[in-house]
Amino acid sequence: MRKISFPRTIELVNGKVRLINQLKLPHKLEYIETQSYGRIIKAIKKMEVRGAPAIGIAGAFALVLAARQFQKGDLNETKEKLNQVAKEIMNTRPTAKNLHWAVERILGIIRRSEDEKSLVMEVEREAKKIALEDEESNMKIGFHGEKLIKDGDVILTICNAGSLATSRYGTALAPLYRAWEKGKEFEVVALETRPYLQGSRLTAFELKEAGIPVKIATDNSMGVLMEKEMINKVFVGADRITRNGYIANKIGTYPLALLAREHKVPFYVCAPTSTFDLGSTHEEIEIEQRPENEVLYIGGWRIAPEKVGAIYFAFDITPPRLITALITEKGIIWEISPKSLNKVAGKEGG
Repeated sequence: MRKISFPRTIELVNGKVRLINQLKLPHKLEYIETQSYGRIIKAIKKMEVRGAPAIGIAGAFALVLAARQFQKGDLNETKEKLNQVAKEIMNTRPTAKNLHWAVERILGIIRRSEDEKSLVMEVEREAKKIALEDEESNMKIGFHGEKLIKDGDVILTICNAGSLATSRYGTALAPLYRAWEKGKEFEVVALETRPYLQGSRLTAFELKEAGIPVKIATDNSMGVLMEKEMINKVFVGADRITRNGYIANKIGTYPLALLAREHKVPFYVCAPTSTFDLGSTHEEIEIEQRPENEVLYIGGWRIAPEKVGAIYFAFDITPPRLITALITEKGIIWEISPKSLNKVAGKEGG
């Protein structure tokens, strides 16, 4: 049986947060090490760390560093400062649910703490638990999703929902890694994913390192790839899943789902239940708009005329009617509805 080894995207080691600087990939594997919560916030904003589960873990670890910094002897003052830091963290990336979920989970620990010493210890314990649970969830997503992959498949994916987007293993790539380890033979086509090129820089990097055959395609070739029958499955991740089954994911996912439906190609969404936002509908999702220079420049070079602006929505929303199945750590959901999502999340009456 093949065995794939994954470097940890982000971890808490010897009092420091250590994370892979994803802006340097694929040319250089560089790590950022810091004891500053502000540096983690900067890393989230700049997308040095990205991917819904990974930024959730980053947010939790940032609060660990903040708790240590503000440990001065006044419990109420410490809690107030940590609440302000938490707001700052959640404002960095508004669309991904995992970030808000993880920070709120840490805030629950902070609210219940009765003294400063235990507060720091309990916050660190909970943050590490969040990271471990993510890793375990991803492994289970891989276990469930692997059954859908057959020898000879050509699988299309967008953005990066691999190990780099999580604590380890990934979401959309977890079934592929599991299938490869079991000896299945297949190929992957990774869409570039403009403008940050997460597909060509990160997904292709991961798959190559794992030994899985991968080719890169431009985002605007997704139609002809389907038309020429080169693709027979699509696997994508998710940044937020609403109670009515809509998914927010990297820009380009919605047209990819439309094309998959048109060409009768199964479209699978892989995400842990920490991505579920069962208190909201798709109309309530805030779609992040990032700086126009991220579109106007590549590698520091301007690719558009001066005095021309750009529009950059970082995410789009795909309706459940276009989704073949949702793969979670608790199993595969074939009929996506409020009832099925609540059941999987353990909120049957919710």
